[in-house]
Amino acid sequence: MSLTVATGAALAAPLILWLAASLPARQVSATIGGQGRPWGPTMARAGSAAAWMAFAFALVALFSHAFGPAQSLTLLSIPLGPAGAFALGVYVDDVTVIMLALVSLVGAVVSTYARNYIAGEAREAYFHKWLMMTLASILTLLVASNLLMFSLAWMATSLCLHRLLVFYPERPTAVMAAHKKFVFSRIGDASLLIASLLIGFTLHTMDFAEIFSVMSAMEGPLPATLQAAAWLIVLAAVLKCAQFPFHGWIIQVMEAPTPVSALLHAGIVNAGAFLIIRMSPIMSLSGPALDALAIVGLVTLAVASLVMLTQTSIKVSLAWSTSAQMGFMLLEAGLGLYSLALLHLVAHSLYKAHAFLSSGSSVDGFRAPALPFNKAAPQAWHWLVAFQGALLLAILGGLAFGIDPAEQPALIVTGAIVAVATAQLLLQALVLEDNAKLLIRATALGAFVCFAYFGLHAAFEHAIADSVRAVAPGMDAFHIGLSLAVVGVFVALIVLQHGFDSLPTRLRQAMHVHLYNGLYVDVLVTRLINRAWPVRATAAAAA
Repeated sequence: MSLTVATGAALAAPLILWLAASLPARQVSATIGGQGRPWGPTMARAGSAAAWMAFAFALVALFSHAFGPAQSLTLLSIPLGPAGAFALGVYVDDVTVIMLALVSLVGAVVSTYARNYIAGEAREAYFHKWLMMTLASILTLLVASNLLMFSLAWMATSLCLHRLLVFYPERPTAVMAAHKKFVFSRIGDASLLIASLLIGFTLHTMDFAEIFSVMSAMEGPLPATLQAAAWLIVLAAVLKCAQFPFHGWIIQVMEAPTPVSALLHAGIVNAGAFLIIRMSPIMSLSGPALDALAIVGLVTLAVASLVMLTQTSIKVSLAWSTSAQMGFMLLEAGLGLYSLALLHLVAHSLYKAHAFLSSGSSVDGFRAPALPFNKAAPQAWHWLVAFQGALLLAILGGLAFGIDPAEQPALIVTGAIVAVATAQLLLQALVLEDNAKLLIRATALGAFVCFAYFGLHAAFEHAIADSVRAVAPGMDAFHIGLSLAVVGVFVALIVLQHGFDSLPTRLRQAMHVHLYNGLYVDVLVTRLINRAWPVRATAAAAA
């Protein structure tokens, strides 16, 4: 296709960051014009300005595209024989413009925050250079029109981020965590690259527009090569999203600068979910691979949610929260609910960016006056009323927006999850004695949550309908069992959260210790990595 406003703006967003990152990052005492001004603040201003300009171009792409038909622009194409071609270009569809606006906004806010946070550091210019390169890489990934270009941008994002994670090389914990991520990322890179080649040799193209066109006409089970590619894509997404048991690194990179944590948790770690959504024309036909993704997401969600409750460090608790949220997001994608996964991605990114950038003032929140909740556990009638009320609100919310479970049975599961979350609100109000006003407020808030959830789902479903392929409804024994397991996990989490203090002392103390240490899974993973790939090689390369 020819150059349009949308494709031009999408091209300009990462390009302006690449140009800003190309400025020389002089290390300590370089000056400009002989006036004795350090180079670091200049790089900081350049990075912040470039990030906000990228966000402006992202908005232009969003509004000019206006959720119309997909557009693509190819700048350079290199033939690769039967695998198609490697192309440098831009692909703009509904998912692209939403993600481009989201990530560029987070990047602009983080860049602005980092100006003061890193001010005065000896390697201030170095930090801002790699921050711009990391942001440029993730924006390139979002707009890539070619699967091989997407894979290279995927690798570049990880490699640039690694430089930021070891910004303080004198901190052994930070170096070890970055090393574990480095190892997992290389496995994910290899998986995605092999998947790209399998897709290219099977479909004879690696351009997204052509892949989606070919897959739209394909029915039934996938060929063996595409099925293998789907499994490799799942592995790449699981590793990128820090899923169990590969989650340890995201908990331990908290010693990196806070702006890095914010960009990682609010933008980069979401790339795994974006990969599944982008490749939905293949993933929707993959069957077992998509089911495996849902199971991994559910296990991660359950483990991380339990461990998070025992943490005392604010940033560590936020990291466990990210792992749990990524699990929930991949669970939604594994159930074929791509619109909900994208909605979750947007909401989580905005929330987590704010949470990390404001983590320094979180202590004040803990010191603030709190409602005097009863110390006793909720009684049986509290649970009954809370769940009945929440279920009624969820059903009304679904009916109001025309949700049809027959078309997407998985929506019954997410509706039940919304009901569990709403029950939590009602339960907290019910256990307070003689506080009818609070119960009314909790009910109103619960109704708002249910209606907003299903309303936003309907909006995202309509917005990206032409950019994803729906999963055929499945009501076999496996999917029924998986649905019951998902609901059971959420119900068990809320019951355990409220009844934990009522457990026998020894059992409660043992559970607290084991959960606080993450069930020791990461200890075993760390030992295996140190044996297979010692940390010294990566640390030396990054120094």
